[in-house]
Amino acid sequence: MPNEAFQHIGDYMMPSFPPQPSDLGFLFGTRHGVPEFCEAAYALWREGMFQRLLVSGGKTGGQARSEAELIGDRLVELGMPASSLILETAATNTGENVILGRAAVAEHVSLESIRSVLVIGKVCSTRRYLMTLQRHWPGLRMSVCPVNYFGVPVERWHEHEEFRARVLGEFGKIPGYLDCDFLHEIEGCPPYPQVRP
Repeated sequence: MPNEAFQHIGDYMMPSFPPQPSDLGFLFGTRHGVPEFCEAAYALWREGMFQRLLVSGGKTGGQARSEAELIGDRLVELGMPASSLILETAATNTGENVILGRAAVAEHVSLESIRSVLVIGKVCSTRRYLMTLQRHWPGLRMSVCPVNYFGVPVERWHEHEEFRARVLGEFGKIPGYLDCDFLHEIEGCPPYPQVRP
């Protein structure tokens, strides 16, 4: 595949929405790169980028405890007060992260008070997080702290085997997810590039 195609795919899948102070932080659960995720979230909280952090993620990979519980414990160890955390422990996919996470937030604060969200998640999944929020929690001002735990700069994603596989895997799924109405495109962002991995 020519470098120009990789460039178009990378620009689409990993758009830049620099972190902004927000009403809510939203950490999408993971079992990969947990230390990096927690350090990023803790640093943002300490900088005052949000006061409350939603951590959404259920039991995956045959684990006894949910992703949200494991991440929450680590954040408390780092120094974030448990009272700042909203844990959603049932979600097993990105759509559920948003749908169940939104319901969990509503148990603690008025959803009308949440007008902006700072997403913390895997860099390779940036587009899918934003498009899922656009579909299931529209109207939010979104910004992103993309966590890159692959050990190479984002610009060189196509040179790293796992990074490349994850980005291209995500890219290939987007049209089907749009057709199933799992996602909505992000207003003001370029459309899906007409290249084939």
